[in-house]
Amino acid sequence: MRDLAFIGFLAAFIGLGFRRPFLFVLAYAYIDIVTPQNLSYYLLNSIPISLITFGLAFLSWLIVDKKEGTVFAPRQVLLVMLYVYALFTTMNADFELEAQAKWDWVGKALIFAIFLPLTLRTKLRIEALAVFMTLSAASIIIVGGIKTLGSGGGYGVLNLMNTNNSGLYESSTISCVAIAIIPLILYLMKNGTIFPPDWRVRLFCCALIFSCMLIPVGTEARTGLICIAVLGLLTLMHTRRRMLYLTSIAVAGLIAVPFLPDSFTKRMDTLNEVQADSSASTRVAVWKWTLEYVEKHPLGGGFDAYRSNSVRYEAVKQEGSGGVVENKATLIEDKGRAYHSAYFEMLGEQGWPGLIMWLMINLGGIYRMEVLRRRYAKRGEDDGLWISKLALALQQGQIIYLAGAVFIGMAYQPFIYMLIGMQIGLDSLARRKENGAEWQPISARKQRAMA
Repeated sequence: MRDLAFIGFLAAFIGLGFRRPFLFVLAYAYIDIVTPQNLSYYLLNSIPISLITFGLAFLSWLIVDKKEGTVFAPRQVLLVMLYVYALFTTMNADFELEAQAKWDWVGKALIFAIFLPLTLRTKLRIEALAVFMTLSAASIIIVGGIKTLGSGGGYGVLNLMNTNNSGLYESSTISCVAIAIIPLILYLMKNGTIFPPDWRVRLFCCALIFSCMLIPVGTEARTGLICIAVLGLLTLMHTRRRMLYLTSIAVAGLIAVPFLPDSFTKRMDTLNEVQADSSASTRVAVWKWTLEYVEKHPLGGGFDAYRSNSVRYEAVKQEGSGGVVENKATLIEDKGRAYHSAYFEMLGEQGWPGLIMWLMINLGGIYRMEVLRRRYAKRGEDDGLWISKLALALQQGQIIYLAGAVFIGMAYQPFIYMLIGMQIGLDSLARRKENGAEWQPISARKQRAMA
């Protein structure tokens, strides 16, 4: 029944795309985020729905969409450069088969991020993408939130419909993304036009934000707690009543703490005990190994180059009880441990050139969104104020991602590259607006021509 439901939904969605071609882009975004083919028992596994949908999206853009005023933004050029460079490192990777397997989905994520801004020519399209990205992620987040309320979750045991532990179904990744999309949810709740703000929209968005906050609790991913702290600081920077905000946060925290599972609080306590926590100690050891590796291989070792690592670290554990407590050190050796950091993932796999390009793409997004936020902050609602508000939401989401990425190997996460594509599309739309070349619907052009 699940397979039939997915097939029926996708068939109807793609069918509507032949009347409104931009729906092909949204369909691909949904498929790439939710990966229904991995949730299917049989039928969807045998159909390359991702490739088919992207092909339809590209052909419809090529044939139907207007190209006037379309130019490649600097960050699109950087994405092309990163794509070519990653292809080069894949062809010369330390582990050819593993690198090729990762390149199969990383390459698609980069290609879609390059292509996506070309289709985002109107406010409606940008908002539609924001809605679909949010709701697609929400289909995972809501399930996680409900299960957390029901069972309390647990590290590595919260089932998010998919047991392959990849993409947004990986606990630390979904914890980071769930917090990173909260600014986007708030934007849609207050400024959306597809679902105009009313009590139903506000109720759903508030419930979704609550689910997002529950995900770090249910997954017990420490990165989620860090992302929540960053979100709190970013919100504090742009709120007018700061004392009221700080008081509300303190009260909410005091109310929430008694309801948190004991396993969650104990795991969060390990943030202060790096040496006592084997996971944290492994991260530090792998990061040191990566720095040593790029001294000999400055161009990187290709995808999954971490498989050649061998690390040794000292774990310190307290033993005893009462007033007699002894710190016992144990030497641990490990091999083939993942980077557990997007920064070191890029450095180890793509070397210094790849890391520099990746940082320029991400930091460039923060800078450009700040430019748009300030430029349109004092405009009227009909003169681009929405651009300032959306730019702030996208900027905050990216900052939260970059903070969480310090501890998660998610440098190539497709959801984030879609967010980057949305940033570029918003920037390009603002540029066309300033140049007087903003695209209008076909019907409007026809009416003007007939006048």
